[in-house]
Amino acid sequence: MDLRFKIAGRISRPVHEVFEAIVDPEQLSHYFTTGGAKGRLTTGATVSWDFADFPGAFPVEVVEVQQDRRIVLRWAADDGEESTGAYQTTVTMEFEPLGEDRTLVTIAEEGWRPTPQGQRASYGNCAGWTNMLCCLKAWLEHGIELRTGFYA
Repeated sequence: MDLRFKIAGRISRPVHEVFEAIVDPEQLSHYFTTGGAKGRLTTGATVSWDFADFPGAFPVEVVEVQQDRRIVLRWAADDGEESTGAYQTTVTMEFEPLGEDRTLVTIAEEGWRPTPQGQRASYGNCAGWTNMLCCLKAWLEHGIELRTGFYA
């Protein structure tokens, strides 16, 4: 069993604007990392993301950044199985311009252990990334911060 998922959504903004809203920690902190983001997403960096609904900052390793095209990240898998040792999953974000003022964002994550706990964790992250895309759309298209007060 290979645990992975892929989600996608369309944002009515130019690809550069959408890309910047993710790599820029100040913007990311408005709609996604409700506890704040520290560090710009650049290849080789390790940044910090904090969420009000999951207190405590998470280190995020930035594997690859291709301007306005692709972001690859690695972070700790939280499948609740501390006895099995720490491991990481890989997140890949891709950006495709759909005309001048519209962008398709695709987010895929893979690498969980093929266990019931890994499956449960992958479902949780799939829901989280779907929420992130919805919040990104609301932020960029309407200036609305959907996550504020949603979880806590």
